[in-house]
Amino acid sequence: MPKVVYPGTFDPITNGHTDLIERAGRMFDEIVVAVAYSPKKQPLLNLEERCELVRQSTAHIPNVTVTGFRNLLAEFVQEQKATVIIRGLRAVSDFEYEFQLADMNRRLAPEVESVFLTPANHLSYISSTLIREIASLGGDISEFVDPAVAEVLKRKFKQV
Repeated sequence: MPKVVYPGTFDPITNGHTDLIERAGRMFDEIVVAVAYSPKKQPLLNLEERCELVRQSTAHIPNVTVTGFRNLLAEFVQEQKATVIIRGLRAVSDFEYEFQLADMNRRLAPEVESVFLTPANHLSYISSTLIREIASLGGDISEFVDPAVAEVLKRKFKQV
């Protein structure tokens, strides 16, 4: 089965992301979770922190590796010798943007296919943006993220 790349900013990784990685892990031999540098998004967590939290959150999935990347996704996928990009769709509103990305990636790397997965229904409303906002206001995020993520966000927002 092909090697796949699941890219994202993962600022932070949520249970929705982990759900997609678990399901991809059952469908593909090897999943590379590619954590994007993404300076335009001004992430709360630096690249190393995000990579480490993804590693901790996916440690129970044996066929996952985690790495950061700073180049074009199409180039990164080719460097990894992967043939599939996994993308998550939470709602119909995600589709237009993801469709555009898939078309561009197909143009840049015609040998690579995009596969879309949807999270479990009870996870479809979770986003990293919402998690950061809830955490910044002192809310309980423990049901939405791995305990390691919740702890890091508490420290970031000084709510220990």
